[in-house]
Amino acid sequence: MATRMYNGRAGVAWRRGRERIGMAGYMLIDTDIFDQDVFAEFAVKIVEVMEAHGGRFLVRGGTTEVMDGDWVPHRIVIMEFESFEVARGFVNSPEYAALQDLRERCMHARTMIVDGV
Repeated sequence: MATRMYNGRAGVAWRRGRERIGMAGYMLIDTDIFDQDVFAEFAVKIVEVMEAHGGRFLVRGGTTEVMDGDWVPHRIVIMEFESFEVARGFVNSPEYAALQDLRERCMHARTMIVDGV
């Protein structure tokens, strides 16, 4: 593990063996699923696209408890990618764009990507 600067902040650069891979990037999604049947189809396809971009799930739903503020989360999903740039590439990919219509037919989603520290 080594310290490096990223967007003006000190961060941790992880090493896998001797290969420096940098900080992970995360996609955070708050979903409100309103059509479970369409969502089942979307869920299979999004996993394929995410994995093709080297992503993995860290959180897929589960119990949430708001500790401060008036946020009312529905279903929280967190995906991890090798870097912020890889997460952005996933979101901007033609494969992800091809799922847009399917996603909009089954859920409302609030999405962001964030770099790890």
